[in-house]
Amino acid sequence: MTSYIWFDLGYTLVYVDREEKYQQRLKQHGIDVSIEKLKLAFHMSDKYFMREFPGLLGKKHHLYAEDYHRILHQYLGLNEGLDFKRLSMPEEASKPKGNWVAFKDTIPTLKKLKEKGIGVGLISNWNLTAREVLKETNIYDYLDNIIISSEVNIEKPNEEIFKIAMKEANVSAEECIYIGDNYYDDVIGSRKVGMSSILINPYDRQGIEEIENVQIIANIKDLLPLLEPMPLSK
Repeated sequence: MTSYIWFDLGYTLVYVDREEKYQQRLKQHGIDVSIEKLKLAFHMSDKYFMREFPGLLGKKHHLYAEDYHRILHQYLGLNEGLDFKRLSMPEEASKPKGNWVAFKDTIPTLKKLKEKGIGVGLISNWNLTAREVLKETNIYDYLDNIIISSEVNIEKPNEEIFKIAMKEANVSAEECIYIGDNYYDDVIGSRKVGMSSILINPYDRQGIEEIENVQIIANIKDLLPLLEPMPLSK
C-alpha cells in the first residue's frame, strides 16, 4: 500500500518561464520561433544533457550554458553562426534561468494527496535556494519532509539520499513512490533502494527513446488516477 509520495522539484513541481524570454531574444536577431517549438526544443535539450552529461544541469549556469544553447539551436534548426555565448548570457545574474513557477496542477494535486492521507515529500538535487523557491511558489507548506542535496551533501542518483529521506519520514521503500522528470537521477536512484517510480515526460517518449520499463505520465495531475488500483510495478 502506497502511503508516501516523493517528488523531484524542477520540471516536476515547478518550471521556469524560459521560452518566452528566449523567444524575445531570438526576435532581436530577426528570428521568429513559436513558443511550442521552443518548448519542445528545450525539452529535447534537457533530455540530451540528462543522458550525456549527468548532473551538469544542476551545476552553475555558466559551466554549460554555451554548449546547451548550441544543442538547443540544433533542435531548432537555426544558423550555427549565431552568437551562442551572447544568447546564453543570463539577463539577471542572480537568477540566470529565470523565475521558478509552480505548474498549474502542482498545488491541487498535493492538496488531494494530503486529503487522502498520503505523505508528501521532496528529494531534490538543488542548491541552497531550494527552500526559497518552495516558499515563493507556495509549495513549502504542502511538504511533510524536504531533502535537498546541498543540505545533506549527497546527490541523486546516490541511494544514500533516498535512505536519508525514508529515515526522516519513517517509511519503507515499499510504501513509497518517487516522481521525477530525470530518468538517470530519479528512476535509477529510487530503484536502488526499492522504491516504485514514475517518470514525468510531457512529450510521450520524445527525448527518452532509449529508456524502457518505466511508467510515464505527462504531468503531475496524471498521478492521482494511478494510485488506484495499486501496486505499481517497479
